Amino acid sequence: MELEEIEIGMCASYSQTITDSDIKNYSGISGDKNPVHMDEEYAEKSRYKKRIAHGLMSAGYFSALFGTKIPGPGCVYVSQELKFLRPVYIGDTLTASVKVKHVDLVKRRILFDTVCYVKKKIVISGVAEIYLPKNK
Repeated sequence: MELEEIEIGMCASYSQTITDSDIKNYSGISGDKNPVHMDEEYAEKSRYKKRIAHGLMSAGYFSALFGTKIPGPGCVYVSQELKFLRPVYIGDTLTASVKVKHVDLVKRRILFDTVCYVKKKIVISGVAEIYLPKNK
């Protein structure tokens, strides 16, 4: 997608049901072996009462949207502000959504509102900045 085609209010979404395998794979890739993600007995004693997904795994779906939908291949992730509001559990279907908030044609930067939902409740909110090179 060309920068001039991007308009305020444009949206894209992606949904995925979180599995035990997703959590184990993310743990292996990230190195985050926190027992609240990996150990059922430990997690049962936590405030969450069962294992939860890594917050950054869930937020990673924003990157998928930027790289494949808006603005698409060739874009560069510049920054991301995140607020983790609720846990995401194994079996939850997470929907990540991005919405264009501002377009700077001169600096070739786009600001997005970023939100993840589970059962229509916000679990993550934030703002991302994406750079779109001329020759992507």
